[in-house]
Amino acid sequence: MHREPVLLVIAHGSRDPRHAATVHALVRRVRSLRPGLRVETGFLDFNIPSVQGVLESLAARGVRDVVALPLLLTRAFHAKADIPAVLRDAPPRLRIRQAEVLGPSPLLLSALERRLYEAGLTPADKSSTGVVLASAGSTDPEAIAVIADIAREWRHTGWCAVRPAFASAALPRTEDAVRALRALGCARVAVAPYILAPGRLPDRIARGATEADVLADVLGPSPEVAHLLLERYDEARRPALAAVGA
Repeated sequence: MHREPVLLVIAHGSRDPRHAATVHALVRRVRSLRPGLRVETGFLDFNIPSVQGVLESLAARGVRDVVALPLLLTRAFHAKADIPAVLRDAPPRLRIRQAEVLGPSPLLLSALERRLYEAGLTPADKSSTGVVLASAGSTDPEAIAVIADIAREWRHTGWCAVRPAFASAALPRTEDAVRALRALGCARVAVAPYILAPGRLPDRIARGATEADVLADVLGPSPEVAHLLLERYDEARRPALAAVGA
């Protein structure tokens, strides 16, 4: 009988305990959506279990196939360098496929809007509301360009305007984007963190949102993000399924 690969969710990790708690809540939601799937969590730094530890444990238990899914919104340094390096050191008996990062995806835009509506906006507010798409930031130009593209795409769904902002490594900062939207004449300004879990950078975004009218929560364990994890898992395992059926 063909067994589904284990889904290993790889999170960055943080000294902030809210980060790991949010990651575990998201993974619980993924398990609830697909009860037969084995889902494990490993952290690159700060938290346990480590990715390496989980991989060694899986190999010791006789697992052969793993889909390693980076819990990342953009293909920046961690997706391109850190995670492949960790996976190369995995026990040789494991067959590992690295899934794509989560973003960009229409499901993430849906999750962002969910958080904005939970924070008090309604769909009727869209045309008069400017939104700051506030991300962690990166030194990777590709990742920065993707955030700018997402902001442009999201603007076309009916918002007054959408401006990207970054908590680190790139400009503008959240507070500057808020002021720019005010200067454009948007009646209301909302800040939508394009971030998966709480921590130092989301806190910096929140401090930069003090002049905004609405601050949404991080994406966290929203249903859309949980569905997206399974979508990326299925995309990664598809070639293996095709081979099995050949």
